[in-house]
Amino acid sequence: MFQLGQLEEHKIATGEMHSVAAFIDLAFRHAGLDWRDYAVVDERFEHPVDVERMAGDATKARERLSWRPEVSFSQLAEMMVGADLACISDVKSINSKQVY
Repeated sequence: MFQLGQLEEHKIATGEMHSVAAFIDLAFRHAGLDWRDYAVVDERFEHPVDVERMAGDATKARERLSWRPEVSFSQLAEMMVGADLACISDVKSINSKQVY
């Protein structure tokens, strides 16, 4: 984005539509868990469907920066969970080596 020589706003998106539930399902499955054992859906916080389609439009980034998504939705969920699991593993490793 700095290649342009001036600041501009660009959306980085795949243009695909996915629900929060789909992301949660992928993330928990990557961790070997069933999200239903750890979370509940509270219908009071669900948004009414007020638009038919809502997805990020990265046309400007594609045209001006030649940017294209290289990571799929499921790969992104796996990468995020993998990074979190690695952090947890690092903390556990550090804590197990502490001498009191």
